[in-house]
Amino acid sequence: MQKNFWQYKKLSEFSEAEWESICCRCGRCCLIKLQDEDSDEVFYTNLVCRYFNTENCTCTEYQNRCKLVPECLKLDKDNVDKISWMPKNCAYRWLVEKGTLPPWHPLITGKPLEEKHSIKHRCILETLVPEEEWEDHILEDGEP
Repeated sequence: MQKNFWQYKKLSEFSEAEWESICCRCGRCCLIKLQDEDSDEVFYTNLVCRYFNTENCTCTEYQNRCKLVPECLKLDKDNVDKISWMPKNCAYRWLVEKGTLPPWHPLITGKPLEEKHSIKHRCILETLVPEEEWEDHILEDGEP
C-alpha cells in the first residue's frame, strides 16, 4: 500500500487491501442495533454479534458473516455513503464525510487502535442475553 493513499485516491480506486485497512477494528458496527417500528429510529445496544471476538475486536467468521448472519451488512465502496446507522466514529464514515481519517486511526498514528476508541471490554455477546431483554441494553448515550 502506498503511504496516505486515502488522501489522494477516490474510494473507487482503493485496492481491496487499502479498503480493508480503513477498518480500524473498533467493533462498533458489530453492535446489535434495534430499530423502532414506528419511527424507524435506530438504537445501539452494548450487545455484540455472537461471532465477535471481544478480545481483539474482530469477526471470527469474517468471510462467512453475511451467510451466517443475514442482518450483517457487507460495507463496500458502493454502499458506504448510504448507510445512515454507521457509527459517527467509524473510520469509513469519517473518510466519506470529512475526506480524511480520524486522528486516532492506526494508519495515522502508526500504532494499534487505543482501547478507548473500541468497544473492547464494553460489550456483551448477544448469546448471553435473552432477546426479550435486548431493549434493556440500549446505550443511554445513543451511540458507542
